[in-house]
Amino acid sequence: MTEQIGKITLDLSKYPGEDLYCDGAVEDELLEIVRKYSREEYPQLIEQRKSWPILYHLSPLRENIVDFVPMTARDKVLEVGSGCGAITGALAGKAGSVTCVDLSRKRSMINAYRHSDYDNITIHVGNFQDIEPQLPRDFTYICLIGVFEYGRGYIGGDRPYEEFLRILMGHLAPGGRILIAIENKYGLKYFAGCKEDHLGSYFSGIENYQEVGSARTFSRQGLEGIFRSCGAPEYHFYYPYPDYKFMTNVYSDQRGPGRGELSNNLRNFDRDRMVLFDEKLAFDGIVEEGLFPVFANSYLAVIGGALPVKYVKYSNDRAREFQIRTEIGTDGQGRPVVRKFPLTKEAAEHVRRMAWACDKLTQRYEGSGLNVNRCRLAGQGKDFHAEFDYVAGRPLTELLDECLEKGDQEKFWRWFERYVELIGYGGAYPVTDFDLVFSNLLVDGEQWTLIDYEWTFERPMEARELAFRAVYCYVLENEKRNRLDLDRALKTLGITKEQAAEYRTRELRFQQYVEGSTASMAALRERMGRRLRDPKKLVENQENYENLTRVQVYEDTGGGYTEECSRFLEQRYGEDGRIELELEFPGEVRRMRIDPAMDCGICKIMDLRFNGEPVPFDTSKVLAVNGKRIRSRSEDGETYLTVVFPTTDPNINIDIGRLQPREVNILHIRLEFLQVPPDMLEDVARAMKKWI
Repeated sequence: MTEQIGKITLDLSKYPGEDLYCDGAVEDELLEIVRKYSREEYPQLIEQRKSWPILYHLSPLRENIVDFVPMTARDKVLEVGSGCGAITGALAGKAGSVTCVDLSRKRSMINAYRHSDYDNITIHVGNFQDIEPQLPRDFTYICLIGVFEYGRGYIGGDRPYEEFLRILMGHLAPGGRILIAIENKYGLKYFAGCKEDHLGSYFSGIENYQEVGSARTFSRQGLEGIFRSCGAPEYHFYYPYPDYKFMTNVYSDQRGPGRGELSNNLRNFDRDRMVLFDEKLAFDGIVEEGLFPVFANSYLAVIGGALPVKYVKYSNDRAREFQIRTEIGTDGQGRPVVRKFPLTKEAAEHVRRMAWACDKLTQRYEGSGLNVNRCRLAGQGKDFHAEFDYVAGRPLTELLDECLEKGDQEKFWRWFERYVELIGYGGAYPVTDFDLVFSNLLVDGEQWTLIDYEWTFERPMEARELAFRAVYCYVLENEKRNRLDLDRALKTLGITKEQAAEYRTRELRFQQYVEGSTASMAALRERMGRRLRDPKKLVENQENYENLTRVQVYEDTGGGYTEECSRFLEQRYGEDGRIELELEFPGEVRRMRIDPAMDCGICKIMDLRFNGEPVPFDTSKVLAVNGKRIRSRSEDGETYLTVVFPTTDPNINIDIGRLQPREVNILHIRLEFLQVPPDMLEDVARAMKKWI
């Protein structure tokens, strides 16, 4: 039983006849999109639909997690849990053949339609355990991208994850690799306020999954235990950042992040999130302590030989002609080397131009003391890239940060003045690197090296504009840098505030030039309406609410109401805005005043009894209020009184003398109070004059 969609074959021989899981109407929407539109049109549709599922399933950035893996046309790939094909196309574009397995026919059809022009993809639809026996045993790569956490559902039993891997290892060719992309249950983003990806609740993984659910993620140590238990002979860990879904960077144990690198943390698109602390600052400390492998948000675990890269950075959140991949690998002699690959056909010229920029900038800065990192073009076809030496040294950014942290302003400005002197050398030369930011300069003793000159243009530019941009970007990247004396920077550079404003406008135009018509991921997040909740503000709001909704009770024994004869009650309103009180007082109290809050709002008196007998609501002689009364009747027939209080001193007065008091009395009252802004209450009060 097979179905042909374009050049792709769907094998339905093990399909159970119905999809056992489905995301509902969004899958129909996805199927319509992939039937009707080309892959090149997906980014525009993602912007238009403003939908998390559309972004998640169709974004080309999802392919980053496998794009850098060194597959060739000789490789056979098995993709388990291929879903809607987020990475299938990337695999098919690199490998000789791709065999997909997925339980859902609808999702497999989406995968097939979006990749219908590939002739090296076969999709098996059905339960993995039913399909597995007929799969070949010579795959060079087996991919579990966002799949391993569901191992219990795939396999079942007491040790499903170990058994899952044992089965898969039996399908590897000698020297093959299993790639597992999975969230870290102790990822820093979960401590900082992101909800767990699969259960959608706070701290689920951190609390060791007390909730019922099919998915389970693991720490690095937990994964290593599973790998050892199933007999994996070799494994290695890589660290996709911010996470594996929309990865921009990959770190390794050989090249971890430096201080200040992990600043792109607000990247969840599926739900609102809390912001319990500044993740960038926390990551800086984690990096310093060598704990990044413990708190990385995601892992790419490789069972088998290590990948030939130490670090990868993706710049494909840009216009197509500027989309590139930067990686640190090794050359034929095992020496580290930096390579930049075009990610699109249009970007090939951008990469090729880097060699031109190297030549021109080398000529400009000859004799200045500023070295330009050597660039050479290499490779052909898909392997075409620019290659650079791996340069030792510390980023100027780190050196400047140290000065600020130590409060050594003078040393900071000495570094800065040397920087301005170097970049301004040969100012009349008609070639300028516009991106001379501090992070692109490495300092090793007296030697300064420009390592990245991607944005070099054929025109002269004033050094003060380049230096202003460097300071501007430097401060924007980290709030701690706000301690920098910006007025001194402007004075040092001879820049007026009007010129600074013009430079900021030029920077905005430059960013628009780089991004083109493509919306950045940050912009997409904003358009999807995902909110950031500051717990400090929530606590402050709650404290303000509790202070403003305290209940104060006054007792009048004949001398009138006084603050001395009043008290604030310990009881508080519940989350539903309701409170129930039993007030006991002696017979000499003639009048009682209850202030239901310290703010304006709407109050509903749902129950009022004096010594067990109902107090009538319909006479102001017994019950008086300083607000507008509405008498209503609830659905179950019980009478209640609603009062609009357009005052910050609302009060309910009860004439006890008219209610036949005893020696000891008990007043029972049940209230509901809702704070409402004064202007809204004034509108309500004016409207009520017409209604009543």
